[in-house]
Amino acid sequence: MGRGKRRSGPLSVVGCTMGGMVRKAAGGAKKLVKGARRPEVRLPPLEPYGGAGLEPDGDYDGLDFRDVDFVGQDGGGARFMDCALTGCALDETRLHHARVLDSVLTGIRGVGTDLAESTLRDVELVDARLGGVQLHGSVLERVLVRGGKIDYLNLRRARLKDVVFEGCVLVEPDFGAARLERVEFVDCVIKEADLTGVTLTDVDLRGAAEFSIARGVDRLAGAVISPARLGDLAGVLAEEMGVRVE
Repeated sequence: MGRGKRRSGPLSVVGCTMGGMVRKAAGGAKKLVKGARRPEVRLPPLEPYGGAGLEPDGDYDGLDFRDVDFVGQDGGGARFMDCALTGCALDETRLHHARVLDSVLTGIRGVGTDLAESTLRDVELVDARLGGVQLHGSVLERVLVRGGKIDYLNLRRARLKDVVFEGCVLVEPDFGAARLERVEFVDCVIKEADLTGVTLTDVDLRGAAEFSIARGVDRLAGAVISPARLGDLAGVLAEEMGVRVE
């Protein structure tokens, strides 16, 4: 009897443990990965922001923040709705428990921005340059992160649903104990991600330009990856499974 041809399509990681990994060719899988719903932000005519600075629990609606310096300011608990933030500086800005809704953030920059336990819903983050941004415990729903570079992104215990990372660079992002549902990585680079304790559902890594894991490779169940990305992970998978490669 002749052997059937091996399929070369994308691979769906449907189980991954210390003892081994179960995989299934996507061409033969009945269940398709669900795509993320992208935000559809349509901003109304905006009023130029003319305030003196952020205020805790401030309410910002329909405003255009352009090249504003928010360095070191406290906007904890603030709400931004139907706003555009362009070229703003957010170094050490405190936005703990903030709500960012139906807004577009373009070219923002900052180190140590605190957005812990915040809500981002229907948001576009474009060409950001951020380092050490704190989003642990936050909720991200229908969010597009396009372009830019984010170093040491802290998403521990966060919930991401319908989130797309597109054309961006993430250096050592921490997804520890986070829950990701319908999350896509498209033409982006993810370096040394921490997936410790993460829960993945319909997470699509097939379009990632580069993807490497520092910790938590055993938590890949619920993701779908391409053969090329599987090759990138071969070394860390072998180490996780106790396989010696010589």
